[in-house]
Amino acid sequence: MSWLYLAVAVVFEVAVGICAGNANGFKHAWWTVATLVSGAIATFFLSLALLTFDVGVGYALWTSLAGVGIVVVGALFLAQRLTWQKLLGIAVVIVGVVGLNLAGAH
Repeated sequence: MSWLYLAVAVVFEVAVGICAGNANGFKHAWWTVATLVSGAIATFFLSLALLTFDVGVGYALWTSLAGVGIVVVGALFLAQRLTWQKLLGIAVVIVGVVGLNLAGAH
């Protein structure tokens, strides 16, 4: 169940990144509200995941997977370039996440 909580936390953290970008420095009220609500939901589900995961491992998984998610969403839906350097970075993050999991993330 902790992986499900972590997945939900990652999805909402990706939403935080997208909403914060559209909030334009918190000048757009609805995007600002969406950023704060998404952040609260992401943090809530992260806290549930951390009941099982070690804090350092769980937080590292959350931020890493959300970062990859934001890059992928940006490339797929926001016309942001996905360069070979970004792809290499994603691969390194994935290797790191797998390594953390193998090291005892649960």
